[in-house]
Amino acid sequence: MDIAAILLLVGVLIAVGTIERKVDRADRRTARVERKLDLVIEHLGIDTDMVGPDLDRVRALLRDGKKIPAVKAYREATGAGLKEAKDEVDRIESTMR
Repeated sequence: MDIAAILLLVGVLIAVGTIERKVDRADRRTARVERKLDLVIEHLGIDTDMVGPDLDRVRALLRDGKKIPAVKAYREATGAGLKEAKDEVDRIESTMR
């Protein structure tokens, strides 16, 4: 019985490791695609602020020096994750200077 439990545990650990590697690989691919898309958008001169949700509230919060509420407002407006929202708010803030 103990050997069966050990073998089961080893099998589960191997499966988890395999899944983690596949997720990590998918994340890297997604990041590469996003970088390429950013380059295409930049090359075409597309203003991404004009595409998508209205971000006036985010800009107003940034002007008032309220970065954390700006990230929260961005997440509410777009449904983005925390890191993506923070990165985008940083980008918006850098264009405002």
